[in-house]
Amino acid sequence: MYRLKNISIWVMTLTIAFTLSFATSVSPVKAEEDPLGITAEAAILLDAETGKILYAKNIDVVLGVASMSKMMTEYLLLEAIAEGKIKWDQKVKINAYVHELSAAPGLSNVGLTEGEDYTVEELYQAMAIHSGNAATVALAELMAGSETNFITLMNKKAEELQLEDYKFVNSSGLNNSSLLGNHPAGGADEENVMSARATAKLAYHLINDYPEVIETAKMPELQFRDGRTYKNFNWMLPGLIFEYTGVDGLKTGSTDFAGAGFTATAEKDGQRVIAVVMKAATKDERFTEMRKILDYAFGNFTEEEIVKEGYQVKGQKTLPVTKGKEDEVSIESKESISMVVKNGEKDQYKTVLKLDEDKLNEDGELTAPVKKGDKVGTLTIEPIEGEGLGFLTESGQKQITVDVIATEDVEKANWFVLMMRGVGGFFGNLWDSASSAVKGIF
Repeated sequence: MYRLKNISIWVMTLTIAFTLSFATSVSPVKAEEDPLGITAEAAILLDAETGKILYAKNIDVVLGVASMSKMMTEYLLLEAIAEGKIKWDQKVKINAYVHELSAAPGLSNVGLTEGEDYTVEELYQAMAIHSGNAATVALAELMAGSETNFITLMNKKAEELQLEDYKFVNSSGLNNSSLLGNHPAGGADEENVMSARATAKLAYHLINDYPEVIETAKMPELQFRDGRTYKNFNWMLPGLIFEYTGVDGLKTGSTDFAGAGFTATAEKDGQRVIAVVMKAATKDERFTEMRKILDYAFGNFTEEEIVKEGYQVKGQKTLPVTKGKEDEVSIESKESISMVVKNGEKDQYKTVLKLDEDKLNEDGELTAPVKKGDKVGTLTIEPIEGEGLGFLTESGQKQITVDVIATEDVEKANWFVLMMRGVGGFFGNLWDSASSAVKGIF
């Protein structure tokens, strides 16, 4: 018996293996093709208002981020300015290390003279427009006392912003080996790393929390106090060689380890997007790749009203009411729901109604009195098929979720009406019981 059982198991296993092998041979699973043919290692596109992801390629792969990590230094500086901890006209005296770094060959910098005072605004512009590495270190030291302390702030803020995939080891994005023997955190050859998703989320928070960053990022060149003109490395800005209408930010980056990267933001006809390209083969390629993504964004996506204000879900247009003068109340969406969708796909979304269970009794009824405008639940939308690419943040999902409210008052019935209903219910139940008993006899 034991031997037979083992033979049966062996036969079953062989049969399953053969079946799986056959199924695989006749129905190979194909990897999803990249609709844009992006050759960079990773890329992402999102609606800047909601953070809805419109395109994604390898967005959770952790890669070198290079100078795009300066967006975190910008965020922390603008936050300190907003909180009154630092002022734009505040003076910063340049020390020997920052001066030496500003003169290091092969690095993007504006010249900073040792012992000379520069305003926070001057250093910020040098960082944001010309990706000045020494200027970035000077600001980091100002904000935290040392660059090492500042790295702690960067990683802490990244955690607060829920970036998830990141590691900051310096403020500038250089390889630590380029910092003239200094490496504020990590090993001597380490660099900052992030995923495309994390980089996009940082950019999303930066331009939504501090939109004034765009006023500096969009400047194609910087006239510095040394009399020199420094070009912005974002060559898609107006007047530069890869000019693209609507681009007004945000940050480039390149090292041997990271390759060439670019975080862009652009606006056309009131629609703003954010896009990230990571580890392109060349500096030029990051812009040609970005052009593909932006063409795709503005040529294929528009904001559409998916749900109108006052929308009622089919089959759920009313809620039952107990102890009221009426036994039900009409419900509808308080506001409309609009969202950026791919052209022609407006009808590929369904509504999802979620009632507030705390306001319903065990029978699913509201209890009178009910006031017009009382919130009874929420309404959101989701794809009819599949899960879609989703949103970068929870706040984005909330932007396509609206309140569902009662459309009229339902007053509480007086004691006499409630009593008579109770009596009627008692005799009704009594009659039902008697009817059932009589039916049982026959």
